[in-house]
Amino acid sequence: MQFKALETFLCVAEAGGFHAAARKLNVTQTAVSARIRLIEEETGRALFTRGAGGTALTEFGQQFKPYAEQMLSLWGFASRDLPVQAQNRPALRLGGQLSIWDPLLVDLAVRFEQRFGKLLLTLNYDHDLNMVEAVATHVLDAAITHEKPADRRVTWYALEPELLSLVRTPKTDGTDDDMIFVNLELGEVYQDHVRSAARRASGQTVFLGNCMMALRYILHRGGNGYFPDYVISEHLASGALERVEDSISLPLPMYLVTRGDREEFEDIHSCLVDLRG
Repeated sequence: MQFKALETFLCVAEAGGFHAAARKLNVTQTAVSARIRLIEEETGRALFTRGAGGTALTEFGQQFKPYAEQMLSLWGFASRDLPVQAQNRPALRLGGQLSIWDPLLVDLAVRFEQRFGKLLLTLNYDHDLNMVEAVATHVLDAAITHEKPADRRVTWYALEPELLSLVRTPKTDGTDDDMIFVNLELGEVYQDHVRSAARRASGQTVFLGNCMMALRYILHRGGNGYFPDYVISEHLASGALERVEDSISLPLPMYLVTRGDREEFEDIHSCLVDLRG
């Protein structure tokens, strides 16, 4: 697929129309249509719908958009920066399906470099991506997910579950007995577990899909929520957070996913187990 076609697709999505994209790219509208048609022919799916309200992405177009952005980003890096930076560095692209593992990916990359030398490293924080599919299609080399992979194109290893504890900010004289509950929406297992905690919360439940945003929110605003123990350990030690009495910890499934052709799999797994040991 031509990269100009991907650039044009993203331009149409941003500009909201073929004509506007043509002006922005300084090409004819016919050229824009031809480039979009090229992608649609290769994928077999329509990318846009046109109506009285203008041009809009189809459902497939919305799903395709982050992949197009990533392909262009990777091509830009590979064509401009890679020749300069490569110099005997192994490449490693890591991803996590849930935001609770963003800090763990950083720690994993650091530990890997400490053991095996500097990397050409890419950490993926697009949690809308299907991480198993991204590994299977070579977008990522390894990923952490909470869903057991069924795709035969990948190799996976079941890790010890990620333990999430219900914590809260300490009560003060001006604090209500009921507190805001931050819901991270971490999949069905999580949602089934936290329903009772959310019901006990005060008038609002705040949905924050990003773990570190949610943690920062309750530290400043006050509240409670389920967080991985490794993320909250320092705050528990300092007294900024406390465990909720009689609460039940949540063991969230955790799988390391890679492809069978990745020689570094055992090294990644070893570093990850060491970090969580």
